[in-house]
Amino acid sequence: MRVAVVLCALVSLAAGAERGCADLRQFYTGKGFTLAGVPQTEISGEHLRTCPQGLTCCTSSMEENLTTLSSRETEGLIREAGRSLQAALSTLYRSFDTYFTDLHVRSERSLQEVLSPLGPLYSQNTRLYADLYADLRLYYRGSALNLDETLSEFWSHLLERTFKVSTPKDVSLSEDYLECVAKQQETLRPFGDIPRDMKGKTIRAFVTARSFVQGLEISGEVVRRVSQVSLSPECVKALMKLVYCPHCRGLASVKPCSSYCSNVMKGCLANQADLDPEWQNLIDTMIRVVSSFSTDPSLDVVLSSIPSRIHEAVRFLLENMETFTAKVYQTCGVPGQSETGSPTVQEPKKRSSSLTASEYKPSPTAGLRLEMQVSDLTSKLREMRQYWLQLPLALCSKLAPGGASQEKCWNGITKGRYLPEVMGDGLASQINNPEVELDITKPDMTIRQQIMQLKIMSNRLKNALEGNDVDFQDASDDISGSGSGMCASGNCPRSRPGLYAFPLDKGPDGGASSRPQFCNLLVLLPAVALLLLQR
Repeated sequence: MRVAVVLCALVSLAAGAERGCADLRQFYTGKGFTLAGVPQTEISGEHLRTCPQGLTCCTSSMEENLTTLSSRETEGLIREAGRSLQAALSTLYRSFDTYFTDLHVRSERSLQEVLSPLGPLYSQNTRLYADLYADLRLYYRGSALNLDETLSEFWSHLLERTFKVSTPKDVSLSEDYLECVAKQQETLRPFGDIPRDMKGKTIRAFVTARSFVQGLEISGEVVRRVSQVSLSPECVKALMKLVYCPHCRGLASVKPCSSYCSNVMKGCLANQADLDPEWQNLIDTMIRVVSSFSTDPSLDVVLSSIPSRIHEAVRFLLENMETFTAKVYQTCGVPGQSETGSPTVQEPKKRSSSLTASEYKPSPTAGLRLEMQVSDLTSKLREMRQYWLQLPLALCSKLAPGGASQEKCWNGITKGRYLPEVMGDGLASQINNPEVELDITKPDMTIRQQIMQLKIMSNRLKNALEGNDVDFQDASDDISGSGSGMCASGNCPRSRPGLYAFPLDKGPDGGASSRPQFCNLLVLLPAVALLLLQR
């Protein structure tokens, strides 16, 4: 009887030692693979290249399939996270673009109400005012207009029209004479300080608004490009070990240790983490730009006051037309007359409306709407500041969900504790990463180019805060790219001025100088000479 009991026990032990692979077979088919060649019971694992070589339910081909799957799934998660951030940036773009465009439209619509008291100076020159708003709109959309010159030309043309309307009909004014009159804009300041004051505020408002939407657009494009960077072979191997090796070992229910997952992800996303300093710098600068929108004079006040400032300037000239005309005659001469005698200055028309520039203000809700816009943009941007540092943790929460016990978790070899320390962020910090082997002297060049894009855009925004619109050179090939999804209602310009980090040298023919290419050839000469000597 005792012998029978002992034999039964031995049979049970033997059956327990040779565990079945039913769970893995079900999991494997659930991932879309066939059961062809999948073991029924555990086999020796000497053939495994990535997973620990103990008893296993995985063949070499299964390991290869799961390695490819782990890479594809992780890259999918990275792109999904990137698309989510792109969508958030695109939402901010549309929100601000809608707000700013509405301000622009409302300001243009108020022209008739504000300027109609000027009589013929408005009714006969509606095209002049419409062109001003059209140019401002084009500039905001990215056109290569010089805003300073655009506004100066507007005031010069307005001066011509005002002088012509105020001159007696019997006085003939040639095109050359009117051009001479227009040239007195800077020296005689016929509109007082209004053009200079309005120009400074308008340029600052439009430069910051345009740079801000460009910042959002370029941020989204950087995220798109970086999210498409392929994982390195070393990373792919580490991901397989992290995610699917537990299944091969029959430990599918054991979750990876959090520190272990962190080291794998910090190694895999080491280059991406190097975006963080410039990314945070750009986000912080955009927040500063947003804050400037509500700084006195606020964005809504500047745009809504354009018609009233024009009205105020014309009234100033009309009230001082006799003095201005006398000075023009001294400089440009007395224009020809159809009758003898000196021309007489036409008396300025009296105001036909009680509306004045000082009385015209934005609607009572405009300030509240701007405040809400600034608050929303600021809070959403702050949420994005640490995206690149938080990405490894976000991926770990999806690849290794659940709060695994740090004493009984998958550590890459078996169920137990993970002893190595967690690495820092960035490529340089991965020199001793135990999970992902990296050459820290060879950074990913695509990501380095995007770091330069962030730096360039930050400098552009900082200049915008000073009211300066600086052109920057794009460090990559065509930053506008495809797929950024930032343009609202298809209103993006067909071509946008390049972003130049420094002024391009111009050749004698006005084109870009060939000096940089020549310098590049000089740099290559020593290397060519060395190759020839080796032969």
